[in-house]
Amino acid sequence: MTEIEQVRRTRRTRWLLAALAGVAVLGTGATVVVARVAAGSDGDGPPPAEPVRTAEVTRADLAQQETMDGTLGYGSEREVAGRKPGTITWLPAPGDVVDRGAPVYKVDDKPVPLFYGALPFYRELGEGAGHGPDVKVLEENLRDLGFGGFGKPDEKFTAATATAVRKWQKSLELEETGRVAPVDVVVDTGALRVGTVSAKLGGEGTGPLLKATGTERVVTMEVEVAKQGLLKVGDKVDLTIAGGKQAKGTVSAVGSEVETDSGSGEEAPPGQEEEPKVAVTVKLDDPNVAGFDSAPVEVVVTTGQREGVLVVPVGALLALAEGGYAVEVVDGAQRRLVAVDPGLFAGGRVEVTGEGLTEGTKVVTTS
Repeated sequence: MTEIEQVRRTRRTRWLLAALAGVAVLGTGATVVVARVAAGSDGDGPPPAEPVRTAEVTRADLAQQETMDGTLGYGSEREVAGRKPGTITWLPAPGDVVDRGAPVYKVDDKPVPLFYGALPFYRELGEGAGHGPDVKVLEENLRDLGFGGFGKPDEKFTAATATAVRKWQKSLELEETGRVAPVDVVVDTGALRVGTVSAKLGGEGTGPLLKATGTERVVTMEVEVAKQGLLKVGDKVDLTIAGGKQAKGTVSAVGSEVETDSGSGEEAPPGQEEEPKVAVTVKLDDPNVAGFDSAPVEVVVTTGQREGVLVVPVGALLALAEGGYAVEVVDGAQRRLVAVDPGLFAGGRVEVTGEGLTEGTKVVTTS
């Protein structure tokens, strides 16, 4: 039940808008006089006045929020495949972290190292190779591993690039060819944290090797497609990690692929439709605050915000029989209805605008 429906139900039991004794229209505001109906009245005289609860109209900032469930971890696993023909002679263990330049696996006792980049190598690179963004990925990795001498990384493979490649190959006790083939390295977007290892020692070096994640703890969520528009990359969110630890986060990715599930990882029961969802990733502003490798997280998303507006408790809002809303203003010994336009609802309060309403005005409320 929405807050407005609650107001409507509560007010319906308290008031009967039966007598419109006088209506004064002032601009966009209206004053409506209402009569109280006393249950069980037998005509022996007016019922005793009932005490009323009042609240003041205040000026405040409102933030409308949506709470979603998330999971703290290292993000979604992705499969890492090998392309080097030969016999696998070494593999990392689950939980190991593979950094730039470190071996992802070994074939025939020779390392196949990790390079960072968004573009995998798709051709052999060496002197005579045409310009391309893959050359820049190679030079960036050589530079960051301490093998420079070719100037600022660019898309041109030069003799200086070949010299840097040979120095790098010598450091790994590889044949010093000055050329790099796609099978010689594994290119990924960053360091890898090994999850499960599917390849076996003695197996073939081509094919699936392992599943891995990034090394940074993040919060992942599965968000209903209907709520996807509430989140976009760069949005700030509030996080409550298991145990009550508070943290701040920033939305770093909103998936575009729609997945369906029943919310439990199992197939939906017959006759129950699966909810389409998208994956959302939140990066912790301070990774050190997490304290856990894995934990449930409450993610609070601010979906609307208003600053310095007039607000009243939601219990002060009255749905009028003739349509629209009002608040009951207490003016000395008198009470009158003032038509209002409700705005943002948040935290049991609602933004209101109405003719003559000012900060400090007293209104009748149920809460």
